[in-house]
Amino acid sequence: MTFVYLASQSPRRRQLLAQIGVRVELLLPRADEDAEALEAERPGELPADYVERVTRAKLKAARARLRVNGGAPDAPILCADTTVALGRRILGKPRDADDAIATLTALSGRTHRVITAVAVAAGRRERLEVSCSHVSVAALPVAAIAAYVASGEPFGKAGAYAIQSSFAAWIERIEGSYSGIMGLPLFETARLLRWAGLAV
Repeated sequence: MTFVYLASQSPRRRQLLAQIGVRVELLLPRADEDAEALEAERPGELPADYVERVTRAKLKAARARLRVNGGAPDAPILCADTTVALGRRILGKPRDADDAIATLTALSGRTHRVITAVAVAAGRRERLEVSCSHVSVAALPVAAIAAYVASGEPFGKAGAYAIQSSFAAWIERIEGSYSGIMGLPLFETARLLRWAGLAV
């Protein structure tokens, strides 16, 4: 077993796996799959419950996808999902510029949680681990928010920011996993991949 199937379109997750020497084969949704529907929130759902449910759903879909690809080599499958939580509120990927501005305004001058769940399937077995980090953001000037949104960086990212982008200049403190905030906590991921029999 020399690689892992990654059921994610995130280039950051590929980069993080490469960082720990893991070779990746992409296992992406087919055209007839509604990948966005998996990430739909349920009323009253808490952020930690949401991220675990979505990650398990992604893994189930990826396992079905691999079965359809008859003859594909056997290897572990890895899925992950990241959400940003402000109290009980889930701050997902912004729908548009106004939503991105509202999200960043809510994060300004406050501490929020970044929760990432990682799941690995190996044969019929599967395991899931969760990483939770706390991120303190300085008070953001209106002009800084507008410039960041205009850069296009917030789109496609939970919480409307990427920690590895220019937004890092406004992050006062992190408690937890930097790689987890990026979208794949490497400590938990490596532990899961070793459990699945992969040399990390």
